[in-house]
Amino acid sequence: MFAVDAVTVVEFSAAARRLADATRRRGLVVPGFRSPPRLAGVSRSLRRVPDGAPVIAVQRRGRRGTDVVGDMIDGVVVANNLTGPAADRLRADLRAAAMQ
Repeated sequence: MFAVDAVTVVEFSAAARRLADATRRRGLVVPGFRSPPRLAGVSRSLRRVPDGAPVIAVQRRGRRGTDVVGDMIDGVVVANNLTGPAADRLRADLRAAAMQ
């Protein structure tokens, strides 16, 4: 599904749509996704917006697709304040949805 050494814009957008759809179906907060992060030197960041959806920014260039999607999924988990078994279940469900 993903290029070996970099995730294209199209691949990133497709993964973001699949993650958003799967998150929405579960009744959770659907964050926005962007790339790259505004903060230099980080692979991912989460920005909370007052009265809006959080924004997850992920570095995609020079990274494996599975790492990029993993950061996107972790962002959804954090944006929804999930921990423990609920977070683990969501991670597994979103990973399956993202790889379709």
